[in-house]
Amino acid sequence: MNRLVLGCGYLGFRVARLWKSQGDDVYAVTRSQNNAKIMEEEGIIPVIADITESDTVQALPHADTILFSVGMDRKRYDSVHAVYVDGLKNVLSGISQAPSQFIYVSSTGVYGNFDGAWIDEDSPTDPAREGGKACLAAEELLQTSKLATRSCILRFAGIYGPQRVPTKALIQSQQWKKISSDGFLNLIHVDDGARIIQKVAEQAIVQDTFNVCDGNPPKRKEYYQFIAQQLGLSEIPWEETEAVNENTRSGSNKRVSNKKLVGQLGNLFQYENFRLGLQQALTSDQ
Repeated sequence: MNRLVLGCGYLGFRVARLWKSQGDDVYAVTRSQNNAKIMEEEGIIPVIADITESDTVQALPHADTILFSVGMDRKRYDSVHAVYVDGLKNVLSGISQAPSQFIYVSSTGVYGNFDGAWIDEDSPTDPAREGGKACLAAEELLQTSKLATRSCILRFAGIYGPQRVPTKALIQSQQWKKISSDGFLNLIHVDDGARIIQKVAEQAIVQDTFNVCDGNPPKRKEYYQFIAQQLGLSEIPWEETEAVNENTRSGSNKRVSNKKLVGQLGNLFQYENFRLGLQQALTSDQ
């Protein structure tokens, strides 16, 4: 099988490795010659291109599966819409031979705030933040494109893992004003996320949408205090933390169900709750 990864970063690179380990030919788009060398060392075939520049994606290699897992590089780009939506549009226009499957990594940020209620894939979308709005616009673009019948949308919760533990730096430096104890966190360990994408590709799932999360959302207070304990810090002084703003991540209060995902793919979670995942991530960071 030929696979093409657009967005071969924290998540996408792990997926590329999994595909390579099972004997697939894996191509990956990158802007960086340095990243291209790293890919070559892993046996991944680099393609130098920038999805925001349409002329560079007009000759993408044919692949049976295309994974679009592009993140927002704020050091290079100012507009999330230009990356997520216009970038996807450029890629779609540059595909000359349709893949069997196009996997789009979206976000549970498309749902907005539900005051702590449980939601699933049928819940209404009403994103408050620009990232969620851009993801939803990209989903709609894909679902009306020439690849609509070949696409699968994966709405990822907050991705964490080694070298990426949300709020770790704030807790280490005890910047309590910058964290909020209110609301729930929906999470997915990066390694579990990569395996789920591998399984979605293996089953060639199309014309469907899944929430990708561990299904065990903790209260923010519980999550942050666990990190503090792992770092050897005392009880967080919660009276000094910041109030919730609905336009920030801390204001997006919901509990995301993964029942549909588990029902169709089975339980693929090595880290089925944040404690297991954080213990691995924090240990790997040391």
